[in-house]
Parts: sequence; C-alpha cells; structure tokens
Amino acid sequence: GTMWTQEMVDLIQNEGDVDLTQRAPTHMSFPFIEWIIPSIGSGLEQANAMPSPRTLKTYLPFYLLPRKALHLLKIIYVARNPKDNLVSYYHFHRMNKALLAPWTWEEYFESFLTGKGPIPTLSCSVLGLWEARDQHHILYLLYVFVSQNPKHEIWKLGEFIGKKLDDSILGKIVHHTSFDVMKQNPMANYSAVPAEVMDRSVSPFMRKGAVGDWKNHFTVAQNKRFD
Repeated sequence: GTMWTQEMVDLIQNEGDVDLTQRAPTHMSFPFIEWIIPSIGSGLEQANAMPSPRTLKTYLPFYLLPRKALHLLKIIYVARNPKDNLVSYYHFHRMNKALLAPWTWEEYFESFLTGKGPIPTLSCSVLGLWEARDQHHILYLLYVFVSQNPKHEIWKLGEFIGKKLDDSILGKIVHHTSFDVMKQNPMANYSAVPAEVMDRSVSPFMRKGAVGDWKNHFTVAQNKRFD
C-alpha cells in the first residue's frame, strides 16, 4: 500500500509525466527518514539535502511524529485490512534477507497477535492516525477503496496535495499505478535491489496486491482468534 501510494503521489506531483517518475527507483526518490540503507545512506540526511517542499516516507507511529511540526505537514496514510496486511508482510519478510527470518506462518501469526513481532501493533499505527485524522492535515486512505475505485481515490489525493487533475491525466495515472503495470516497472518493483538483499525467487516484491488474500492463509480457528 505504501509503495502504491508513493507511485500515485509521484505521478500526481508530476502531472502524469511518466518520464519524470522514472528518474530513480521509488525507494531512492522518497527518503525513508528513520532508516539507514547501505546503498543509499541515511534517509534523514537524504531528506535534509532535498529542497522544500519534500515528500518523505515513514513507518513511525503517529505519537513519534514531531508535534511542533504537525501544522506544517500534510500526512497521507493508507490503511489495509490487518489480515491482508499480515499476509503481505509475511511474504515480504520471507524474501527480504535484511529482516530476521525464517518465520513459519504460525509463528508470524502469533507474533502479530501478541504485538511482539516485526509489525507495529494496530494501536500504534492504524488507530493512532485514525484518532488524529480530524485534528491535523491527514488524508486517511483505505486500501480496499483504492482497489475498488482508484480514479476517485487518486482524485482525492490530488485535491489533498493541491493538484487539479483533468480526466486525461487521471486516466493516465490510474493506468500507470495499476498492479500489472507497476509490477513491470523497474522503478517501482524493487528489481534494482540486489538478490542478496531481496530474494525474488522466494517471493516477488509485488506479489498479488489483492484484497482478501488472507482467506488463502488463515485457518478457521486463526480467523476466529484474530477477530
């Protein structure tokens, strides 16, 4: 969901000009402020070197964002069904050698429920932004709505960012941010990341992007516990 939103934002800011969004892989175009990535360096230093206005990426929970700066920020947050989120991150964790592995599905499931695993708890991330959505400049997107009606959600994004998009640009952005097109886009599919970091033989970075894939992983008992 994050990568998808980043691609939409980049295309909106560049008014649908695909060539401009091909300038670099997405993970290099959007500083990940709390990470230090060996091939890129510190996301914070990368952000500090950029001219304002900047588009940044963070997985920090809302309570860790600087309160004194909130009035200066526009925050775009995308939330996904936590069951699908868990499945998606499980496969990402399996292929990403920078993360602790291996986990079995059962171990991963338990780690999420106990809040002791690699994924932030719902109260830290999803609920924190939800509770603050009317107090600050926050656009709270739902993954399922973006999947069902991408044109409308991209239009909402444009309005929030301050870009007026006509129908032709909207249609172009919808096309270039579709799952099948992004999966073939080397600037968005993480194919530039070396295989010793992301093993795409285990799982592609862009795997399915589907709503409801959790049904292929959860047992009846797991689903009952999760609910």
